[in-house]
Amino acid sequence: MPTTTQRPVVPAVRDRGRHPVAALAACVVGFFVITLDATIVNVALPTIRDELGGGMSGLQWVVDGYTLMFAALLLSAGALSDRIGARRAYGIGVAVFVGASAACGLAPGLGVLVAARFLQGAGAAVVMPTTLALIREAYDDPGRRARAVAVWAMGGATAAMTGPLVGGVLTGLSWRLIFFINVPVGVAALVLLARIQPSPHRRVPFDWAGQVGAVAAMGGLTYGVIEAGADGFTARRVIVALAVAAIGLAGFLVIEARSAHPMVPLEMFRNRTMVIAATVGFTFMIGFYGVPFLFSLYFQQLRGLSSMATGVAFLPMMACSALLTPVSTRFARWVGLRASITGGLLLMAAGMIVLTVLPATAPVWAVSALMIPVGLGGPLIMPPLAAHLLDHVPGHRAGVASGILNTARQIGGALAVAVFGALLTDHAGFLHGLRTSLVITVVILLATTAATRLLPLHRPSDAGSVTRFR
Repeated sequence: MPTTTQRPVVPAVRDRGRHPVAALAACVVGFFVITLDATIVNVALPTIRDELGGGMSGLQWVVDGYTLMFAALLLSAGALSDRIGARRAYGIGVAVFVGASAACGLAPGLGVLVAARFLQGAGAAVVMPTTLALIREAYDDPGRRARAVAVWAMGGATAAMTGPLVGGVLTGLSWRLIFFINVPVGVAALVLLARIQPSPHRRVPFDWAGQVGAVAAMGGLTYGVIEAGADGFTARRVIVALAVAAIGLAGFLVIEARSAHPMVPLEMFRNRTMVIAATVGFTFMIGFYGVPFLFSLYFQQLRGLSSMATGVAFLPMMACSALLTPVSTRFARWVGLRASITGGLLLMAAGMIVLTVLPATAPVWAVSALMIPVGLGGPLIMPPLAAHLLDHVPGHRAGVASGILNTARQIGGALAVAVFGALLTDHAGFLHGLRTSLVITVVILLATTAATRLLPLHRPSDAGSVTRFR
């Protein structure tokens, strides 16, 4: 492929540390609103189905339409953040997200809603990596940056905590309000953005071919798994979708290896910290995203709870997660990074094991309480892991590294919904599908726990290399 001479990094116009608080506030608000949208919709799924139709596959696409585009575009969004500057990319992402949220709220049918959810996911994909990149720019000191990441994570934890409850309350009025609520929050994020100094950027070509390969791989895989739940893996369209996914992945790897300006430099995967962080993020989201999907349907379909009561049932799990998040990085320094991450994974697995063997007639309050360990795993795992990753990549790779981490997370969430939804509609019955989903998740969590023993703990001695620390 032809090569293009890379121009030097263009520095920020103003002092990069001038408004770190404003930058952190914008990052927290942005992370809050895109996380809120991922959690608030679960309790509204039965109501959306009653009004717009679509069955289980329709509900899966309402959730995965957002998550799929989030995952598919995160890689290039991280690269876009490095190329045009995190501040500009953040503004574009929030604007797209707000416009798509309004379209969701106005959707006249399921097809329009799913299409708008795809657009929402595209906007969220741009916002996510730029938040960590802006924090990386605003805080040079690793200690202050770790504390800033903890505050950033608190935004997501608060959204995760309030999402089901707010979703239940708003759905009682109209499910459309769960999307309209994003509009004023997004506008607030844009107001904060105006106080942030311009970001450094790199003027290099955009990797369009690589992006097409990534979308084909992730889209084909998600579509194939969702449709396999209804038609089986031998259905022609399922086979075609999975073939597209395989071809897309192979093409993506070839393109990235040969491109002069890849959106994901493959040498980053020689960094052991990057690989293990992505693996842990993938596994974590299978549990943390899959459990609300499963039990939102369980509470409303099997136990007869209203949308608001379902939101209340999730409150202990999400509240405990939010309360622990502000001190998570400090706790990780005290007990050790590996101990914190391993403990979080094991705690999630233990909670799911108990939920698996719980009798179908168990009180709702007991089910609600037993989801708490799943919620506690989040702050023990993700904030320390994200801060550790930022310490082990050079500044100009922060957007790409964040994009890889969060792509792995979103793929885990998308596949959880796709696979679990298929299991719930299996002829064996809803409860059997729920328990099978939990068992699968436990096995993956335990396997990942073993892999965390390979996570490097030493600090990098050369901030300019991503291949040095293996």
